Amino acid sequence: MVARRVQLGESAVGQRLDRALVDSLVAQGEPITRSQLARSFAAGQVRIDGKPVKPSLELVRPCIVELELVGPPPLAHARPEPIPLTIVHEDAALLVVDKPAGMVVHAGPGHAEGTLVNAVLHHLGAAREDLPVLPGNDPERPGIVHRLDRDTSGLLVIAKTPAALADLARQFREHSIERAYLGVVVGVPEFSERRIETLHGREPADRRRFSPEHGERRAVTIMTVVRPLADRAAIVRFELETGRTHQIRMHARHVGHPIFADPLYGRRPRDPKSRALAETLGRHALHAALLGFEHPGGGRLRLLSPFPPELEALAEALAD
Repeated sequence: MVARRVQLGESAVGQRLDRALVDSLVAQGEPITRSQLARSFAAGQVRIDGKPVKPSLELVRPCIVELELVGPPPLAHARPEPIPLTIVHEDAALLVVDKPAGMVVHAGPGHAEGTLVNAVLHHLGAAREDLPVLPGNDPERPGIVHRLDRDTSGLLVIAKTPAALADLARQFREHSIERAYLGVVVGVPEFSERRIETLHGREPADRRRFSPEHGERRAVTIMTVVRPLADRAAIVRFELETGRTHQIRMHARHVGHPIFADPLYGRRPRDPKSRALAETLGRHALHAALLGFEHPGGGRLRLLSPFPPELEALAEALAD
């Protein structure tokens, strides 16, 4: 645990303690989220005058807060679990699956089980140690070359051998992998096609989210409008020239048309129909529809995944 003393001045009076701490630490160049702080509050490691306090405490005076940041619990070793998988392609070197929305790719804080890795290990009849791990990656990510967000559905490739892992990693690093996504965005873009090139880095005020104004790495996406859905939304094709975390979601927000039902990069729909559809959908409307790459053993694979039924139904309802 990392201990520190945080001085909260007059500007914090009247605020909730957790919000005041986030604002103060961000201003000091130490970004943190309320969810990260929640572990410290739960462990009694946020104190004023030596006494543990609650995150909802309303500050009535300036004070010094003693804070020890509690790290996430250690991950359990990835183990096989009998979770159904949709296999699109499989051979001795690799496996391509069509991941459903709601499934996390690999273990992380709050997701030690029920992941795609757990399902893959069961499908292969393998232990975690049987699959290769990229240098520098956590051992809980065996075979993983790239990821999809939990609520993004679609195609994902897993390497079975060290040679396949190295070759696929090289292709991703060189941006030679062909990747296209289909998504429903809020509103109808005024353009038919647009190439978006921005920076890519974490937002200082919210480390869960990425911003086109921060960081030094470049992110490039080509957006093409496939079909307007009345005046409420549109189906858009997103082609990746680079593959940064949340790149599509960040760029969709950047051009003023966030992915439909995306709580992190969008906002709650105003009209009752769209709001009800977003709540019923229960995921953001983004799908990895195309994946193309050179097979490590020779030849090229170009695989397609159809728009999921729930997104088709959403598009029909929005167009009505």
